[in-house]
Amino acid sequence: MNLKRLFIPTASAAAVLAVTTAAIAYSGQQYASQAAISITKARAIALKAVPGGKIAGEELEREAGGSGLRYSFDVKVKGTTHEVAVDARTGKVLENSIEGPNSD
Repeated sequence: MNLKRLFIPTASAAAVLAVTTAAIAYSGQQYASQAAISITKARAIALKAVPGGKIAGEELEREAGGSGLRYSFDVKVKGTTHEVAVDARTGKVLENSIEGPNSD
């Protein structure tokens, strides 16, 4: 087997993986070890709360309410952005509101 043929696809796959991993990073990852549920599970909960939506932004943050640690998602559906907060320890939806025109 030609090692050059094997090396190039393997190196290319590693580069794609590195870029993809960086692209799925989210703000607040330093708190992830304190969360009882994963961001993958929290995404599913947020999307269930806003059927047909797509996640446009996400973060894990410390904030009052619930256990004090929450995933916060911007979920877009039909031109409207919903702010959905999911408790990172219980999975409970803490907020599901429509963002106004002057949201941060």
